[in-house]
Amino acid sequence: MTSAYGPPAFITGTLAAFVGFASSFAVVLQGLRAAGASEQVAASGLMAAAIAMGLAGVVLSLRTKMPISCAWSTPGAALLALSVGGATAASQADFATSVGSFIVCGIFIVLAGLWKPLARAVSLIPGPLANAMLAGILLSLCLAPFRAIAFDWMLGLPILAAWVVGTKINRFLGVPLALLAFVVVLIFGVPFPENWTARLTAALVPEPVFIMPRFELASILSVGLPLFIVTMASQNIPGLAVLKANGYGPQGGPLISMTGVFTLLAAPFGSHAVNLAAITAAIMAGEEAGPDPAKRYGAAVICGVVYIIFGLFAGTVVAFVTLAPAVLIEAVAGLALIGAFSGAALAAFRDEELRIPAAVTFLASASGLTLFGVGGAPWGLSAGVILAAVQGHEYSEN
Repeated sequence: MTSAYGPPAFITGTLAAFVGFASSFAVVLQGLRAAGASEQVAASGLMAAAIAMGLAGVVLSLRTKMPISCAWSTPGAALLALSVGGATAASQADFATSVGSFIVCGIFIVLAGLWKPLARAVSLIPGPLANAMLAGILLSLCLAPFRAIAFDWMLGLPILAAWVVGTKINRFLGVPLALLAFVVVLIFGVPFPENWTARLTAALVPEPVFIMPRFELASILSVGLPLFIVTMASQNIPGLAVLKANGYGPQGGPLISMTGVFTLLAAPFGSHAVNLAAITAAIMAGEEAGPDPAKRYGAAVICGVVYIIFGLFAGTVVAFVTLAPAVLIEAVAGLALIGAFSGAALAAFRDEELRIPAAVTFLASASGLTLFGVGGAPWGLSAGVILAAVQGHEYSEN
């Protein structure tokens, strides 16, 4: 009789946690910083997100006896970097407004799981348009590796080269090797301030920072609502699909609602969104996690525990990373998102009937357009939906 927590589960769960954290924490950090979070608040947000997604994975996996993997919303963090970073200087500095939008997003996620019409409304958004909005959101960050080379090729080029070598060996190694190259470049190529060791020591145990949320309609429309849409369309729905593809039959509504609950719990401490994961779920739902599908939930439990441990060291991670020029952090984040961008772009333009509406959605979302305080993503999606309707496209569930 095999154990749910044997060596295969331990190795696979630890690997999945490393891949999930290392491949995208730079994106989350960049999103929080663009929203106006200080170093201390960003550390709190990263810690809250890691602990929340770890606890969510442990709770849901133990409850369902399925390998339920949870994660922070990487596309949502990229949306945050674009929508808030492209807003006015006053909005950038007002992180409390973003926290209010995170809470609204969490409420929508809870309702989507409990109230079927809301989830159905999300599914009625044509897939190509949802993907075009996501691709537009990701474009700016995916250009960052090349901006880093333009900034200083001796700093930027090694990061890109390490990613190329890593993806040649294994597609999961690209971002970890780019991250390693970032650390090497930071140590040997960037002058550190005199008090840098004190900063790392002081940040060893991060301190949770409670942010009193403020709710503003413009922020909810440009951040909260698009964050909900991209989290549902690009994270929760694919996460359920991966489980079904591996022979599991999860009840999607309760799982989605629980990720919304953890989003609500973590948001006041700076976290943006927690959701079901697809890539790490695929790692732990396969045979690598053990021969018995009924016991593979153990790998997800271990993954969740490792996420929590990573979260407890978030302060040191943030303090070290913020010693580097922002463009280098953006470069690592951009490399982590190239796969997501290429997949979204391919899905956006595959349907010939919706190619023009998808192009309008993509361009408007990527433009940095801000009207009435609302960023480009919702305007792009709205324009694409209206154009598709004018052209006579009939909506159906994806």
